[in-house]
Amino acid sequence: MGIACVVRPVETSADLSKFIALPYELYKDQRHWIPPLRVDQATVLNPKKNAFFEHGKIQPFLATDESGAVVGRIAGVVNGMHLQKYDDGTGFFGFFECVEDYDVAKALFDAVAEWLKSEGLKAARGPANPSLNDVSGLLVDGFDRPPAILMPYNFPYYADFLERYGFERIMTMWAYYIHFKYRKLERMRRGVEIIKRRNPDLELRTIDMDRFDEEARMILDIYNDAWSENWGHVPMTNNEFAHLVKEMKMIVDPRIIFVLEKAGEPIAFSIMLPDVNPWFAEIRDGRLFPFGLARILKHKLLTRISEGRVVMMGVRKEYQGRGFDAILNLASLEIPVPYGYNAAEMSWVLDSNKAMMNAAEGLGGVKDKEYAMYELAL
Repeated sequence: MGIACVVRPVETSADLSKFIALPYELYKDQRHWIPPLRVDQATVLNPKKNAFFEHGKIQPFLATDESGAVVGRIAGVVNGMHLQKYDDGTGFFGFFECVEDYDVAKALFDAVAEWLKSEGLKAARGPANPSLNDVSGLLVDGFDRPPAILMPYNFPYYADFLERYGFERIMTMWAYYIHFKYRKLERMRRGVEIIKRRNPDLELRTIDMDRFDEEARMILDIYNDAWSENWGHVPMTNNEFAHLVKEMKMIVDPRIIFVLEKAGEPIAFSIMLPDVNPWFAEIRDGRLFPFGLARILKHKLLTRISEGRVVMMGVRKEYQGRGFDAILNLASLEIPVPYGYNAAEMSWVLDSNKAMMNAAEGLGGVKDKEYAMYELAL
């Protein structure tokens, strides 16, 4: 017999606080889970602070047991940019967490399905928190190591709950781990030399922090063009990207963010971020104050960040298929080494992107984590 629970929409600030607080209780003994900052979670869910709400909706739900204790949460998501691009009646769910009890999960799925139907939608896809441009996907394999920066972590039983309810996996995504000690670069170096000889007007540079906002707008423009035909891609609005850039600016290492120019025109980019998750692992309650910030600073002083994550890469469509991505891949695995980096994660890589999977494996990458997106017809 499962837990008897009541699912209700989040309507008050007290409800929202409980919604945000649940994962810190559920994962308190899970050492591989990296606690997000509560203030960041509150920002994501705040219509006044998150540019996603300019075109989308998020409706959080709480599940409580007979004693009033919170035993689960989920959110229904309407992504206006997705509907504008695809016009497919697809809604989303995200922020799913629950105790190990299928009855609780079922009640949450029922609630989000009914809400999405009330919004006139025909399918529920996720997890997206709240979009594929944010932390998204369900971890289905690779629970033995912490996630890289801006990647999700969840309990193994979530996949079973989704599939029991009727959700079907519609996409698999991979996280490739490459330890620089085991890189295989010779073949790529030879290929890059050939590409450079054929294109003498190519120039690789790092981003200019003195023109950070201008550089960010350029990257957004290339990203929206380069990714426009990728599975699930939804263009980021200027304000959404500005919010993302504001968050990233605090942790970026400009020495490992690359722009490829052809005849002076930016045509491609790659972004590698230092994996600062070990710092945040120290703040188990997700609170910067009164002690969280001190823990981060202490850990920062004692622990050197030695790994990065290639979070984004793009080549303008008109230049794709010419090997220019190899220049960026090679730079991401060679240039960071003198700066103390010894490994990188490339994630996520769509299972449908065989070219990128082959490139990652050819460079010495191994599939370290498996993620999935699920969908349910309503």
